Amino acid sequence: MKLARIGAAGSEKPAILDSEGAYRDLSPIISDLDGPHIEDMSWAETLDIDSLDILDPGLRIGPCVGSIGKLVCVGLNYSDHAAETGAKIPAEPILFGKATSSIIGPNDNVVIPKGSRKTDWEVELGVVIGRETRYVSEQDAMAHVAGYCVVNDVSERSFQIERSGQWIKGKSADTFAPIGPWLVTRDEVPDPQKLGMWLKVDGATRQNGSTGTMIFPVKTLVSYISQFMSLQPGDVIPTGTPPGVGMGMKPPRFLEAGQVMELGVEGLGTQRQQVVAWSGTG
Repeated sequence: MKLARIGAAGSEKPAILDSEGAYRDLSPIISDLDGPHIEDMSWAETLDIDSLDILDPGLRIGPCVGSIGKLVCVGLNYSDHAAETGAKIPAEPILFGKATSSIIGPNDNVVIPKGSRKTDWEVELGVVIGRETRYVSEQDAMAHVAGYCVVNDVSERSFQIERSGQWIKGKSADTFAPIGPWLVTRDEVPDPQKLGMWLKVDGATRQNGSTGTMIFPVKTLVSYISQFMSLQPGDVIPTGTPPGVGMGMKPPRFLEAGQVMELGVEGLGTQRQQVVAWSGTG
């Protein structure tokens, strides 16, 4: 299944993509596509998609998971990305958090934060957890995965690297986590380590990689993270990015207001974000 959340921010309806590419309204069946309804998908067993109303195709697409409890991100998880940044291959997964207040829909605007000099892009495979997960083995880890989605792990490199402390500062600005368009259930992704992924800025390809170059595959990440914290249904794990980020270019290039990012992961849909300048006060 390809599941989504459709509508204005804060008022999204759960939806399912039908065979013709239309979004069908799931709100008579479930209240939201969130942790409890991801953990227990018995509602889908007798679902008659054709009986559901078609939603207006012009409606906004929201984040594909509602009420996400946490984003547990993985850094430097692609061998070719580590090489472009001059970093050593990590002996264990590098974990960091991303504030849930950064979550937006896949086509919402990305705002360059106040004081930013180095806002960057990162296309990533997101893993959506489907069951409460503690101390799970690699052998059993995939049974705890509900499905997958596209994540743009937008990053401010000067905040992340030059301001000392933990990476979360450069990862958590509002709008820095576009998620979706779809939660694609695990049965539709036979091998998450064989997915192409790409990102363009103003039509120019910046990233063109594959999950096959992950250092630590999905099963390893789910098992590893569960040794340090419990994972809950609806939690999302962005699993790292392939090469081609702005920081790795020679010379480095970063996002500017007016630019457009387009990105996708094979079989999981695409995103498109307009980059805008921060215009607030304070």
